[in-house]
Amino acid sequence: MSNRIYNILFHTHTISGIFISLALYVIFFAGSFSFFRDEINSWERNEPLAAGWKLEEMDFDKVLDSLETKDSLMNRDISFNQYYDEQRLSLNISPPKNSKPKESGRRRRGTFKYLNTQDLNTYDYKSSYSIGEFLYRLHFFAQLNFFGRSGYLLAGIVAFFFLFAVVTGVLVHWKKIISNFFMFRPKASVKNLWTDAHTALGILGLPYQFIFALTGVYLIVGLTIMSPAIVKFIYEDSTEKAYDDFGFNSPEYEFSGKALSSDFSVNSFLDETKKKWPEFEIRSTEISNYGDQNMHIEFKGKANFDTKFASAGSITYKVATGEVVREKNPFKNVPYLDGARAVIQRLHFGDFGGIAVKLIYFILGIVTCFVIISGVMIWLVARDKKSVSPGKRKFNAWLVWFYLAGCLSMYPVTAFTFLMVKLGLQDPGLDRVSFIFQTYFWSWLLLTLVFTFLKNNALTNKWTMILGGLLGLMVPLANGLVTGNWLWISWINGYKDILLIDAFWLLSSIGTLIIGLKIRLQKPVPAKAGKMIPA
Repeated sequence: MSNRIYNILFHTHTISGIFISLALYVIFFAGSFSFFRDEINSWERNEPLAAGWKLEEMDFDKVLDSLETKDSLMNRDISFNQYYDEQRLSLNISPPKNSKPKESGRRRRGTFKYLNTQDLNTYDYKSSYSIGEFLYRLHFFAQLNFFGRSGYLLAGIVAFFFLFAVVTGVLVHWKKIISNFFMFRPKASVKNLWTDAHTALGILGLPYQFIFALTGVYLIVGLTIMSPAIVKFIYEDSTEKAYDDFGFNSPEYEFSGKALSSDFSVNSFLDETKKKWPEFEIRSTEISNYGDQNMHIEFKGKANFDTKFASAGSITYKVATGEVVREKNPFKNVPYLDGARAVIQRLHFGDFGGIAVKLIYFILGIVTCFVIISGVMIWLVARDKKSVSPGKRKFNAWLVWFYLAGCLSMYPVTAFTFLMVKLGLQDPGLDRVSFIFQTYFWSWLLLTLVFTFLKNNALTNKWTMILGGLLGLMVPLANGLVTGNWLWISWINGYKDILLIDAFWLLSSIGTLIIGLKIRLQKPVPAKAGKMIPA
């Protein structure tokens, strides 16, 4: 590689990294917690996963009878979707197909709810909102969607530049990638210290970072940003046609207007499916034309990851005859589109190896956060020289003070929000969305401003660790006081999901407290010397 190409790659790697650094840190920090979204929701709602929480274990006949007592289900389409491992699943009920438009010309609207599979209670979106959902959506900036898909657009741009930074970083370090990995000079200059840490940890997390850069570009850019453009220009605004081509839609079954002549049981079709495919995880059940002569039931899902890493399958029954009218075997001849989509989603969400894989993903995500911070510190130290004008050095200093304050404050802010959610959201009548938004964003803004104006990177690092550790230690304590599920109680009862969150905050808080207390603060070097305090 010529020096010219090397310099181009080096500078583009630096510029792309600095450009996205703060947003990328938020993505990886919030995304690391998002791996435990389901466990966080179980902890927050005190709804541990026990026998019967899975969709395929649910008594459909009992649930449908319960829903029928509240509102007639006849001639409607009903779908149950379990996107996450939690007691609650999403329930969609269409308006009756034989209903007439109102005087305004509009038909009755359908119903969307969250249904608890254990007690059959239903919730709307606001009453079911959680800190787990908040962090999950924060990692792709869904809260910024004030104007259409502005948040998704920002996340897509960051994902693209991150992929670019990963590729250029490998090319820049390619010749010395092995020797640099084993190089660590803690007693050398500050720049060398940050460079060695950045290179070594960057190489360790390289496969992880590349996977998330690539899958992030696909999921954000491909599905949420490009899809509207594809629908508009290629499919002439026909969303249904686009979904049909990409395999998202199920076939439509005409409404006959004649009632079924005999009783039926959804459970019987469920049992038949489980006998046919014992290793099939049912994630969605769609009932078309409920109670009609042309009623159909479709079960969608995927193979257990122990049996097949990536798959997608479905089976559809006609209720009147009991015959299988459509089948997509998840164990054989999986279509390329379904297989590719399943592989990308498996790799991105880390749902293929249980808690062990989630923990590994979480650790690598936090390591990536450190790689991002070290890259910014390399940039700062390289520009803190006498040859750089005082004005530029002052601007660079303020930029990094703000950057580190915003990034490192996320840890105590997240611990504080967990604590406040457990202590302040026990009343079901409260606005959960506003409470979580205001708690998280206002405390984040406050800490960011405080640490920015303290103008001391080492102090920011030390006290965010200590503050986060102290608040984190209070999280399992608050859970025990409010719900009675102390660590040992959760262990005895087998509430692994609730135990995991309490144990995480206990262990991580102890660790960060120890680290924070060991950080030594140095007095600021006078501005004339042109040096700054390293973080």
